[in-house]
Amino acid sequence: MMNNKKVIVVLIGLIQLLNGLQQRAISRRMHAQTYQLAATVDVAKTVTEAKFTPALSHSYKDLKYNPVVSFGVGHESELKIFSNEKEIRNILGGKGANLGKMSALGLSVPPGFTLTTEVCAAYQTNDKKLSEEVWKSVLAAMSQLEKSVGRKFGDADAPLLVSVRSGAAISMPGMLDTVLNLGVNDNTVKGLSKQFGERFALDSYRRFLNMFGDVVMGIPHHHFENELKAIKLAAGVEEDSQLPAEKLKILVEKYKAVYEQHGKTFPQDPVEQLYESICAVFSSWGSDRAVMYRSAEGITGLLGTAVNVQAMVFGNMGPTSGTGVCFTRNPNTGEHLLYGEYLINAQGEDVVAGIRTPEPISTLKDALPEAYAELMRNVNILEAYYHDMQDIEFTIQEGKLYMLQTRSGKRAGQAAINIALDMLQEKLATVEQAIMMVKPEHIKQLLHPQFASVDSDDYKKAVVASGLAASPGAAVGKIVFSPEAAEASYAIGEPCILVREDTSPEDVGGMWASEGILTATGGYTSHASVVARGWGKPCVCGCGDLHIDYETQTAILFRKDGKSKKPVTLRAGDWISINGDNGEILVGKQILSPPNFKGSKSISSFMDLVDKTKKMRVLANADTPHDAEEARRNGAEGIGLTRTEHMFFAEDRINVVRRMILAKDQASRQQALDELLVYQRKDFQGILEAMDGLPVTVRLLDPPLHEFLPRLHSDDKVSLSATEMAADEAFAASMDMTIQEVQFAIQRLQEVNPMLGLRGCRLGIVIPELVEMQTRALAEAAIHNQCARGLCPRAEIMVPLIGSAAEFSHQAKLIRDTVKKVEQEFRQKEGGDVMCGANQLDIKVGTMIEVPRAALTAAEIVKAGAEFFSYGTNDLTQMTFGFSRDDSGSFLPQYLRDGILQRDPFHTIDEEAVGLLVVQSAKAGKAMANEMSNTHTFKAGVCGEHGGDPHSVRYFARNGLDYVSCSPFRVPLARLAAAQAVAQDLV
Repeated sequence: MMNNKKVIVVLIGLIQLLNGLQQRAISRRMHAQTYQLAATVDVAKTVTEAKFTPALSHSYKDLKYNPVVSFGVGHESELKIFSNEKEIRNILGGKGANLGKMSALGLSVPPGFTLTTEVCAAYQTNDKKLSEEVWKSVLAAMSQLEKSVGRKFGDADAPLLVSVRSGAAISMPGMLDTVLNLGVNDNTVKGLSKQFGERFALDSYRRFLNMFGDVVMGIPHHHFENELKAIKLAAGVEEDSQLPAEKLKILVEKYKAVYEQHGKTFPQDPVEQLYESICAVFSSWGSDRAVMYRSAEGITGLLGTAVNVQAMVFGNMGPTSGTGVCFTRNPNTGEHLLYGEYLINAQGEDVVAGIRTPEPISTLKDALPEAYAELMRNVNILEAYYHDMQDIEFTIQEGKLYMLQTRSGKRAGQAAINIALDMLQEKLATVEQAIMMVKPEHIKQLLHPQFASVDSDDYKKAVVASGLAASPGAAVGKIVFSPEAAEASYAIGEPCILVREDTSPEDVGGMWASEGILTATGGYTSHASVVARGWGKPCVCGCGDLHIDYETQTAILFRKDGKSKKPVTLRAGDWISINGDNGEILVGKQILSPPNFKGSKSISSFMDLVDKTKKMRVLANADTPHDAEEARRNGAEGIGLTRTEHMFFAEDRINVVRRMILAKDQASRQQALDELLVYQRKDFQGILEAMDGLPVTVRLLDPPLHEFLPRLHSDDKVSLSATEMAADEAFAASMDMTIQEVQFAIQRLQEVNPMLGLRGCRLGIVIPELVEMQTRALAEAAIHNQCARGLCPRAEIMVPLIGSAAEFSHQAKLIRDTVKKVEQEFRQKEGGDVMCGANQLDIKVGTMIEVPRAALTAAEIVKAGAEFFSYGTNDLTQMTFGFSRDDSGSFLPQYLRDGILQRDPFHTIDEEAVGLLVVQSAKAGKAMANEMSNTHTFKAGVCGEHGGDPHSVRYFARNGLDYVSCSPFRVPLARLAAAQAVAQDLV
């Protein structure tokens, strides 16, 4: 059934064309089968007659859309008020939008309605109350829902139960609240008992009491769980589903007592339950776990969550009912097989919470064949419609399948690439859609290390247990048993593995802080699995041989050696390793090996698509031949930034640099520079060779000179030990100076604000011989590689930190004069006018734009002879905001928490000001180059940290920058982002 994709695509078209005819048939089917009413219910009375009157806010202002949008049979046209897909998702949230679309596709979706994200935003700023208009709309939608299903909300004979679920525009699995079985009370439970049996009614009641108490009333879940465990123990059963009705009746009363113990009263009015639950879900948008998750995922700019109120369908009605979660393809490998789990006689939270051990989805074919067949048909329809792998939630009520949710499925990095290529080959996706399927975080995962050898004896001996391979990858760390401990470990830079019985949304802080996650319970679709996969963290779930004692902070694992079980006790702080690829758990620190990004045929095939699609070039920041080689392996098209100061810190040359800085006279300085020339030339030869045929942009020395000097012991202490005095004297002697002379020279170089002091081009103006040395080293390296090695060097020189055209002119003349001098020396030596087949050495000269004044005078700088601009967005951000990037940690986190800034501007480009400076000055520079007939050679790019941030890369690509340059390991991410900037406009 997973084949014949072309047929499915055609069927979707037919479904949409024949939608009007289908609705009548679907309507009849829904009324006849969905809720299996014994008799027609009087719907003359409405929920508006309820006695409960909530405290409402004044009217919400500036709501652009209707606050409530219905979905289900007969409501397909309500999506037409939105202008595009993005608008639908932003206002209805992902869940609400997809429920409406599944209904329009003719799938069996229980009807309901969505309160928009606009309402959530207004709710947050209006004392967390709904307005009168919104509440009236909710009651009207509830009355309409009653008519749709033929049940009454709060009715004693045929009560309507609903779910209240969240749904933001961007999926946040498990982070926002949900309430199920809403509408049950002491009165309606009797009606449910008459129609569907006492056990089902009481089971629904106890579930609602638990969830409402936890989510709405703030009563910790474990108080209810303790009562459940106690009654199961007394009844001698292991599963919830084994409790008989008389025990569930006792449990309901015990749950009510939990409310009383916490000073709470359970509301019997279903309308009050509805109001409070809607408010609770809206409030969960600001919960610590939701805020932390958005921060970790970089989710910003959303209005809030929508709230979906939907008629309940029940998976806990007996052996022909059930609930499940499945992915249309394997999210770990990408294999084209249905992947997921289900439970018979259960509700949705039982699966994701790992309360019971679920069954693999493949066995549903035998258990409930008709429901399975319909599920497979729906899978094909949804993949063809969404052009992506889907994550589906469903419920089966007495043999009938209902679709509760579909969304783009979280997947591992390699799986993302495999799925994209497979769906392209199956003609379920275009090239552009395939490129958009793979996220930057997927590429990051592929750049993470793996275990060195899973076949070695050392590895095999270390295996002590295994569980489900829930999220791939290798993780090594110290055991922690709580999210708080994980966060503390992260804060001190110590890797850890979070070990839990299971995880819940409250654990997300610790999950993010850990290297990997290990749980004793839960399955492939549990909370731990889904969140870990989304974050690219290795995860092993459902390890039945793991026993945790939180009080003693120990975990016992049972070694599988083929003969006996040998228990292994591990404690907090012990090292363990987990293998998310095969589910193995190992004692100790296993050896990790670096990734081989180009070693996979599928990765190479996908990145070929990426490179054919993108228009902006991706270069790398590299300071050594090794870095350059790594960058080229990762697909870099050249080097956009070589920082020469990094070459100076090497142990074999730092003292030469210091002698140059502290030189007493010109002759001594020149001697030191001549020594440095040899080092620099050799470095440049290696880098140019590694990037043969591709551009290499070398930035002249940029940082203040005092950064290269040591701090003498005598600067800090009045009395020195013999060892400290000897060290100071030895350094002074190596400089051919006294300690007093060294101290004076160092003090003379100290500045009040060195980042705005003698650095960049100012250093080159004050010490021109330094520029001459670096230029000569690059020119001689290029000549050597071209003439002696037969290579094709493409060297470029970048003048740092200019603020005016005059500064650039001064440095550019010095550079070009030096290049000419080196050329002449070579010609005189070789006795010819041609340089190895070229008329002259072609070294372009450009500048790094880091100062706002330079950006504002871009045209004048080009007129002064600049052949390219490279934007140093780190300093440009610093100077535009007036923030010190070294000290911003004391206030930026607060700015982000309070919403003063949506993103860290040192991580993601500030489009409103810094980005605008970049874009406008690049346009001005290109316009002047065009006037000077130099358009074909002038280029503008970015070489700051933003060059590797996917969001920033897409911004630069959309706004006409020619290239970005980033660290070698971020090159694949930047390539993907550059391609997505093109692809997203064509999807």
